Amino acid sequence: MFGFQNLDVYKCANAFLPKAYAFAGGLDGEMASQLRRAALSINLNIAEGSGRFDKDQRRFYLFARGSALECAAILDAAKALGKQVEPIEECLVLLDRIVAMLTKMAR
Repeated sequence: MFGFQNLDVYKCANAFLPKAYAFAGGLDGEMASQLRRAALSINLNIAEGSGRFDKDQRRFYLFARGSALECAAILDAAKALGKQVEPIEECLVLLDRIVAMLTKMAR
């Protein structure tokens, strides 16, 4: 098992990923693609950051944080457009937790 797989933030990001993909199924092509890429980017940047040191590690955690914020904005946009497939609130709770952990990890 890799070290990043034990991180709570990675576990939360991994729990969010299938929800994001399910939600993307109800969106138009551009929004769906953007949500999928941003959601996957959270996981990938956490994993890559865990293998780095100092400023490099911080940079990847900030990339992951930015992707989580991007996902939240996409969900808000979808809500504003009346799209609802997966419960948005459940997704936003996970994203809020991910952002909070990544903020602490990047300090």
